[in-house]
Amino acid sequence: MSEAGERTGVVRYIVGDATAPAGDGPRVIAHVCNDVGAWGRGFVVPLGRRYPVARERFRDWYAGRDVAAPPFGLGGAQLVPVGPQLWVANLVGQHKLKAVGRVPPVRYEAIREALTRLAGFAAERGATVHMPRIGCGLAGGTWERVGPIVEATLAAAGVDVTVYDLPRAS
Repeated sequence: MSEAGERTGVVRYIVGDATAPAGDGPRVIAHVCNDVGAWGRGFVVPLGRRYPVARERFRDWYAGRDVAAPPFGLGGAQLVPVGPQLWVANLVGQHKLKAVGRVPPVRYEAIREALTRLAGFAAERGATVHMPRIGCGLAGGTWERVGPIVEATLAAAGVDVTVYDLPRAS
């Protein structure tokens, strides 16, 4: 419980597939996107295979064709319905595609802003959020930085979060 007596969400870690979120009820699959409209490497490959509408709507958002979504850019969050009580959250938290010098493409403040937007959406619907370790793959971020942002945004808003790690190859 928080100081005001409000429920604090729980962040749990499991081995599994974040494209197939565990549990019942309203669920959101969250992932980090880049700000150049590219969708083709990393977690988005299996996500787009399972939910092609999430990829199509992301591309429409980037191109300015999704008038229902907020303006596209760093910190933006697009919620795409992909099934009954199931959404994909396209969160823009990566600037371009590659590191410049020693600066990776991850933008932690943009992830914070996008997760804050997602927290309101999820809390209003009583939804749980499911994600890989966002921003820590191709974007080059670290979970030591992203994990506390997840806690401070989603969990602090009373939203339960499940973070998925893929099974280790044998």
